[in-house]
Amino acid sequence: MPDLPESPTPATPGSEPGSEPGSVSGSGPAPKPAPGSMSGSALGFAYGEGARVSESFGQITVDVDPDGWLGLLESARAEGYEFFDWLTAVDEPPDAFAVVAHLFAPVSRAHLLLRTRVSRADPRLPSAVGVFRGADWHERETFEMFGVVFEGHPNLVPLLLPEGFEGFPLRKDFVLAARVAKAWPGAKEPGESGHGSPSRRKTLPPGVPADWGRERDD
Repeated sequence: MPDLPESPTPATPGSEPGSEPGSVSGSGPAPKPAPGSMSGSALGFAYGEGARVSESFGQITVDVDPDGWLGLLESARAEGYEFFDWLTAVDEPPDAFAVVAHLFAPVSRAHLLLRTRVSRADPRLPSAVGVFRGADWHERETFEMFGVVFEGHPNLVPLLLPEGFEGFPLRKDFVLAARVAKAWPGAKEPGESGHGSPSRRKTLPPGVPADWGRERDD
């Protein structure tokens, strides 16, 4: 019986002559990361110039300057972050507001937090409605609660507050005067109900400046 030829040993990636260890044979480009997937310390797409990427408890956060806000949103959507979850602001006295948006990639189930900061003296930011229509009501609420103006928004009018309301109630310097002007309907302090020991020194509720009551009496 004639001898059969030996079967060739399958080549492993990187075993071809001249190839570097760990390299994949073939001249084709490396496969593109799935939408919303991470590529190294990044997420597989360019954040834009000046973008600062960080990670905390598995949450990727990208910070950009206001002029890079729309470009970042557009890049994220193009790479699979198609679900606009929410947008809001954070009061960072004395000089800025942070605007924060959360996106989700349905295919890879990845989350992405985007942030920028606007000046407290003139808080303005391009509207995201042209990129995510779902940003409409979020920007309206942020506008009336913090006073951040979203330029280019199709209908930037109050969403929740009654007509004629003055001020921005989620700013840290907003005086919660109703806590003093209207009696609290709950349990009374000792001595206020006409029974028990004399009342202790009263303190103003949180959100009311220490001198607000005196100015009001004057």
